[in-house]
Amino acid sequence: MDLSLTASKSIVKRRKINRKRLISNIVLYFFLLLLAIVCFLPFYIMIMNSTHSSVDISTKLNFLPGTDFINNYKSMSSSVNIWQGFKNSLIVSLSSTLLAAYFGALTAYGFSKYKFKGNKILFWIMMGSMMVPSQLGLIGFFNVIAKFGLINNLLALILPSIANANVVFFVKLYIDSAVPDSIIESARIDGCSEFMIFNKIVIPMIIPSIATMSIFTFINSWNSYLVPLVVLYEQKKYTVPLLTAIAKGVYRTDYGAVYVATALSMVPIMIIFAFCSKYIIGGMTAGAVKE
Repeated sequence: MDLSLTASKSIVKRRKINRKRLISNIVLYFFLLLLAIVCFLPFYIMIMNSTHSSVDISTKLNFLPGTDFINNYKSMSSSVNIWQGFKNSLIVSLSSTLLAAYFGALTAYGFSKYKFKGNKILFWIMMGSMMVPSQLGLIGFFNVIAKFGLINNLLALILPSIANANVVFFVKLYIDSAVPDSIIESARIDGCSEFMIFNKIVIPMIIPSIATMSIFTFINSWNSYLVPLVVLYEQKKYTVPLLTAIAKGVYRTDYGAVYVATALSMVPIMIIFAFCSKYIIGGMTAGAVKE
């Protein structure tokens, strides 16, 4: 009797725990769904507004698509070549991402695995540079670019990405936890050169961290506005953010054309997040737990 009574109490208790867990999961999923809707709503309204006329945009909130997207696009294209801006932004963003990923990982590998004099001091200086707003060095950056003859040149936006402190910091921490010294020493004993070790052994092991930072680098480069505004003079070399700003200036009352330019400029970023969000999560969590 005692055993059956104890077993029944245990079953009742387990059912209560499962019921509470189910309720908490439902509440959590509902909250996350609500949060996702709130985060996505501005982008959805932006896309819907790009299909409506300026009168509709200024008088009501549009949740359903309209029929004026083609007219808005033609109005925008009459003065702003958004596709040339896409070409320039892709050149700058892809090149910057590749340079930042490789050289940032190479620098992080040096800080992590080479114990030279001044290693920690240089690393702390690099971390300190992350705390200084980039706007403070804009005048000095312009002077350096001018001396190299890179004014009104897309290279002025690409080459500085070689020195990306954020990539170095994140990848260095990942290497510390995910790349054992024994693997590197074994490769040296087998006769591998230092660059071969980095290219053939280290890079495949730290792909999650490189992919994560590459996504953020691409997005930051794509959205960059201030530096291209200072460096570039010709409209044919403008990136998407500059052309979007021009569209806002030219079409002050043509809200439909402005929304079309803004919506088109967001398409690559949405694609990146849609297909690469798993790399962001994987890069943030991988290596966090050590066996």
